Amino acid sequence: MNNEAVHTEYDVVVAGGGPTGLMLAGELALAGVTVAVLERLTETDTTIKAMAVNTPSAEAFYRRGLLPDLAEVQSRILASIGDFVQQRGADDTHRSAPRFAGHFAGLMLRADLLDESDPDFAHAGPAGEVGLVPQAELEGLLAERAVALGAALHRGVSLTGFDEDDDGVTVHTDRGTIRAAYLVGCDGGRSTVRKLAGIDFPGTDPQITGHQAVVELEGADALGLGWQTTDTGIYAHGPFPGRILTVEFDGPPEDRDAPVTAAELEASLRNVSGADVKVTKVKSATRFTDNARQAATYRKGRILLAGDAAHVHSPFGGQGLNLGIGDAMNLGWKLAATVRGSAPEGLLDTYTAERHPIGAWVLEWTRAQVALMRPEPHARALRAVVGDLTETVTGTTYFVKKISGVLHHYDLPGDHPLTGRSAPDLPLADGTRTADHLHDGKALLLDLTGGAQPGTSALAEGYGDQVRTVVTSCPSRPDLAALLIRPDGITAWAADTGAADDDGLDAALARWFGTAVQSSGIR
Repeated sequence: MNNEAVHTEYDVVVAGGGPTGLMLAGELALAGVTVAVLERLTETDTTIKAMAVNTPSAEAFYRRGLLPDLAEVQSRILASIGDFVQQRGADDTHRSAPRFAGHFAGLMLRADLLDESDPDFAHAGPAGEVGLVPQAELEGLLAERAVALGAALHRGVSLTGFDEDDDGVTVHTDRGTIRAAYLVGCDGGRSTVRKLAGIDFPGTDPQITGHQAVVELEGADALGLGWQTTDTGIYAHGPFPGRILTVEFDGPPEDRDAPVTAAELEASLRNVSGADVKVTKVKSATRFTDNARQAATYRKGRILLAGDAAHVHSPFGGQGLNLGIGDAMNLGWKLAATVRGSAPEGLLDTYTAERHPIGAWVLEWTRAQVALMRPEPHARALRAVVGDLTETVTGTTYFVKKISGVLHHYDLPGDHPLTGRSAPDLPLADGTRTADHLHDGKALLLDLTGGAQPGTSALAEGYGDQVRTVVTSCPSRPDLAALLIRPDGITAWAADTGAADDDGLDAALARWFGTAVQSSGIR
């Protein structure tokens, strides 16, 4: 990490060193691509932001070997929550209250009403056990990983402009210039890269002012725990000491960039909660709105967008963090293959085609939450109806499936139900699991017949180190014969036992990895 003058060349320059930019840099470096990250801040941003990762994000970290580190962070967070309960003097009744599985518009979803036998929850494996990971802690882990893999992280460096030509991009910074084949803007909702590239950013204007903070409070006992609905808005208190959140429907803040003061937080909390509280110290604070916009395209020539640079919305449920991680996983291997010259024609264009619909869904999901939070009679009537639905097994399971991301998928060729979905984390006969074979960022052909169908494995031989083949079996899924898993963990092709589909595998290999270098003799 450094902030010295930058005069060098890289395959890719990533503008922005938040979780999306760092995850992308790690993916590119893992694939052998030279990458520089330009981050204007000199240190990791410790401001309180998202506090959880969803299932697709946890799966991504699991597939890259990061799950133990995340589990350690989660253990510390759970301990902090326990301390908070004790500080509130909770009795045994409070301690035995139902666990929660998330929220929708501040309506808490009870874990005891969740149908965990639903097949959509069945494939995540150990990743399904990790969720409570604050953004600042995650950012630190991703920075360490990216640098360890060889990415250059330049802190205290701001992108000021760029010039694109047929052969690459000249990136201008306040410390010099960098030459790269591609530039990726991961530089936030007010992205300089997006603006200079001239990419449209349509959407809806903000209607709320939100605050999230960690503070020291006097009078905290007057606040309810968790999410609370009042006549003037919504507030949340907990789940760890000093954390507060308020939502007021009086339009966006006059100045998003002004420091958040104790007086401002106190006034907002008093207005929404009606409680006589006093904020005596601000440890971390941020403002937010429900500005909801999405880039018309995530690629324009050699310029690409990911994370908040490609889409912004209210932060309810931590969807922005998770959406950005998904962007990085999808883009990383495709951009690396393009840089290396091994990508089939049009591969990089599938990034927008696959990720744009997911982003559009998230924007609609967050708009729906804001509509349900409004302190006016029609919205409150609708909130009561939705609240009744969340008190049922079917309703809770529906909402959790949505917010957890287990329903996210891409529309890929093929009729198998796994195609286009996150690959199941299968327990294999040799004691490993699917995720264990994805740490290196390569595509994986998983032959579950134990070698009984040698033609399946032979089809991947011409792809060299792009596609690794593992021949084994899965006693718990005797119905599955083989899976082709992309580097981002998405199932590109699958076949059931007794239903050979060599033509489908051949087409999937060609679609995602180009023409085989050598013939297998059976093509």
